[in-house]
Amino acid sequence: MVVNTPGVAESRPLQVRERAMPGPGPGEVVIQVEACGVCRTDLHVVEGDLAAAAAEITPGHEVVGRIATCGDGVDRVPGDRVGVAWLHRTCGVCRFCLGGSENLCLGPTFTGWQVDGGYAEYCRAPADFIYDLPEGPDAEALAPLLCAGIIGYRAYQRAGTRPGQRVGLYGFGGSAHITLQVARHFGCEVYVFSRGGEHRELAQELGAT
Repeated sequence: MVVNTPGVAESRPLQVRERAMPGPGPGEVVIQVEACGVCRTDLHVVEGDLAAAAAEITPGHEVVGRIATCGDGVDRVPGDRVGVAWLHRTCGVCRFCLGGSENLCLGPTFTGWQVDGGYAEYCRAPADFIYDLPEGPDAEALAPLLCAGIIGYRAYQRAGTRPGQRVGLYGFGGSAHITLQVARHFGCEVYVFSRGGEHRELAQELGAT
């Protein structure tokens, strides 16, 4: 699926294209996609809220799949189950990359916006930026963890939350509802602040106070 002309989702801006299977470059792998989640950022790409960075881009950055082929210099095994997230590649030379904070890279490339993502049968990614995934869970369950899960768990850790503490979540989108489940797993008492009635029902269903 590619974005030809961005527009509101109801206008069906995604179009089907037949393309050759991509080949891996040095240090890259090609992944056969099992599933790809839908993130709010994908909607921003599709609807044009994020200015187009490439023509006919394939969105999708919550990718679950298996390695199909490997490029030169890659020590991976075809068939391994892996994930691809929003951060496709970093520059490796800016002060943040050299300081171990590559999430703040000054020259990053993003999956599904600047390079093709996971709304396809195959996608290509740098081997250093893929995640090993377990065999057990369904692909549909794993996919949201590659964006909403990463964001929520990082926020939970950065807050210094300890088991059994009270936790407040402002807003209740995809990231927060995963964070709520993590916090409940560790015995936290969770409060959710949101104006949506459906959000309230889901939060209570997942164990919010």
